[in-house]
Amino acid sequence: MASSHFRLLATALILYASRCTVLALNASLPISPPGNSQALSPTLLSFSIEQDRWPDWAGVWSRNEFTHDALLNYAALTGHPPNIRVGADSEDHTFWSPTVTVEDSSFPPPNSITPYPEATSITVGNAYYSLSRFLPRGTHMTWGVNLGADNVTNAVNMAKAIVGAFRSGIVKASGVVLDRIEIGNEADLYKNNGLRPSNWTVQEYVADWISVAGPVGEAAGVSGRDGPVTLQGAAFAGQGFTPRQIFDLGILESAPGKAISVISQHRYSAAFCNGGDFPLISFMNKAAVRSNLTVFNADIAATHAKGLLYILGETNSIACHGAPGVSNTAGAALWAIDYTLQAATLGIKETYFHEGVGFKYNFIQPVTLNRSTVDGSPLNPPSPPHVQPSYYAGLLINTLIGRTGTAQIVELSIDDSNVSGYAAFEHGRLIRAAFINLHAWLASSTGTRPSVHIDLDFARGGAADTQGDVSAFWGRRATARRVVIAHADDLANLTWAGQSYETPDARASGPSVVEHVTLDEGIDLRATEAILLSF
Repeated sequence: MASSHFRLLATALILYASRCTVLALNASLPISPPGNSQALSPTLLSFSIEQDRWPDWAGVWSRNEFTHDALLNYAALTGHPPNIRVGADSEDHTFWSPTVTVEDSSFPPPNSITPYPEATSITVGNAYYSLSRFLPRGTHMTWGVNLGADNVTNAVNMAKAIVGAFRSGIVKASGVVLDRIEIGNEADLYKNNGLRPSNWTVQEYVADWISVAGPVGEAAGVSGRDGPVTLQGAAFAGQGFTPRQIFDLGILESAPGKAISVISQHRYSAAFCNGGDFPLISFMNKAAVRSNLTVFNADIAATHAKGLLYILGETNSIACHGAPGVSNTAGAALWAIDYTLQAATLGIKETYFHEGVGFKYNFIQPVTLNRSTVDGSPLNPPSPPHVQPSYYAGLLINTLIGRTGTAQIVELSIDDSNVSGYAAFEHGRLIRAAFINLHAWLASSTGTRPSVHIDLDFARGGAADTQGDVSAFWGRRATARRVVIAHADDLANLTWAGQSYETPDARASGPSVVEHVTLDEGIDLRATEAILLSF
């Protein structure tokens, strides 16, 4: 931030108390949103669902109650259920057929690296899309259409089936809404996965996309970017193709391009497609979180300059369903908090965390699993539906966002390689703050668990603030809720505000623990822990 009033400055003071090393930090929080604050969308944390396992997530003959309850927990905190995108790799292997009722898919055999592989062939019917009715009321959706097959007829048939489902009485009555259609998933990788020639270029992509998106848009009744249904653009895997390139090539001036309302890019920190070793300590890294996101700054700016929204339409920790010992750990929950909130500060409206069935990085495992997500070995007994550690990230994030729909966010500059901080504002006033200590305390760690002590201070945020406003803030009462973790490499047994969500129905268990904070005494934050303050 431009002003030192908005910085958290680590002092050189090392305190020794009860044989525990405590680093003292001075946290200065603006009482009103500074000029570089960004809007906090109620659906900042949303989900992308692998298309081949969509019926497992939604339910077929009746709704999947576990999925429904897990999503409702999030909706209760912001007033909006997470947005849902259905697509990803299997989007470009999906075909519509009038003879299939719901879905008929072929899956390759599992292996130790990919215990739950994606389908190589998916055939769906109209009822497949009508399963959208089983999501929580108020859910907004994006549906993917196959571009990879280079089959306009199939793409049009998919689009007709999608909009037909959402125009049906049964889906309308559910209150679930179609926002966008995405045409093609990660087309920048087509030249690597056999869907296009190895010398395929971004220029050819633009022409190809226009040739398919035009008929798709007409079939779906898409008339422009004002909706009610629009198109989602790009959906690129990395920087092989970029939004800036397709803008320069005139995609937005094309007839279907004029219906693009949102630009999507995808991001993972690494890939586990062929296995590998990914140390959790290096993953829980504040600098790495920022470098993984700031690569998109130019694309974000270019997208906003065109009057469009920018999202991470598919993201998570490590690509190819996650890495064991990292993506499925408690440490990944803290990473997800920092990553998601950091994305918001950069002007990324929503982050769609990718989910499947049996994926290591899932927030939610929606159905019973018969083999291990780690190595594919048989499970006896099977593992019932459950939330994984990253689910707790969403509880803190959505509590920070709140229910007013007016929240704004700014990062607090912290001169510490492990600790991140964010302030949230409503109606022009500081209302909540979050601090994350990414220092990885492992099951193998020895000695006394370190912590930081954060002394709170308040400062003017905008020109209208007076010193009297700042002084008055000290009179506020404050409370704290924590994500409590025993070890960063634990696979379970987290709590949020004292409660566990690792229950048969994903509902909170145990009494809520809300701490009362004396502002002039500050707070303590252990390694591998996160805290939310409410003022």
